[in-house]
Amino acid sequence: MGTGTRVICFANNKGGSGKSTTCSNVGYALAQAGRRVLLIDGDMQMNLSLSLFDEDTVLGFAQGDKNLYEGIRRQDDLAEYIVHTPYEGLDLIPSSTLMSSIEYELFTKWQREYILKKGLKKTRESGEYDYILIDAPPTLGGWVMNILCASDEIIIPVEASPWGLFGLGNMFEFLDDVKEIAPDLKLGGIVITKVDTRKNYFRQTLDTLKELDDVKVFDTYIRVDSGIEWSQDNNAPVIAYKKGSRSAKEYMALAQEIDAAR
Repeated sequence: MGTGTRVICFANNKGGSGKSTTCSNVGYALAQAGRRVLLIDGDMQMNLSLSLFDEDTVLGFAQGDKNLYEGIRRQDDLAEYIVHTPYEGLDLIPSSTLMSSIEYELFTKWQREYILKKGLKKTRESGEYDYILIDAPPTLGGWVMNILCASDEIIIPVEASPWGLFGLGNMFEFLDDVKEIAPDLKLGGIVITKVDTRKNYFRQTLDTLKELDDVKVFDTYIRVDSGIEWSQDNNAPVIAYKKGSRSAKEYMALAQEIDAAR
């Protein structure tokens, strides 16, 4: 992969896969390791923003001009929408509830698949960040296509549950479509989340994924941990909130695995 800014999106068209939590904690872990990281909250639910700031602050971003929706709507240089988080080396472009109408905004734009890519061009070329990590919404459409066209690679979090693999085929089909206009996009890998090792779902999920051709499954998996819920309730990455927790250690190991592929 080499040096330079590496743009990774975390996406899965199935909700509840742990996308935002994974994006937030991998970003925090990379920043703790000395990498400069920009997080982008591309989801109207604003979970990524809420993992770094309290609700009042996030609401302020959403109701003001300092959010991704405004940047995309105006087709601005997105460097103007970056806010510093409470954590060193970790910045954010917050989301807005108005992202729910982003598809409509994109529909009328020229070369609409590349608006996010163009908005990030200066930031990326500046080399200010080692990583740009984007949290995509659990949908498949023009906005997710925008996110994928702006990314070097996609990481797909998959929940170890009976429904965890549901829709993954649709995701792969969508990726094939995107690659027609973004041929350099790579599948960085699949990370299995919400694992309960006492149940068979993990082994079944792992076995099914291992059968897929040319699909990397990360060695690190993320187990179910109440520490994650507590950290979410306190608007902090679990690594920052409870560094000694099992999930914190797993997310740090996952970040190391991702960083090693640089």
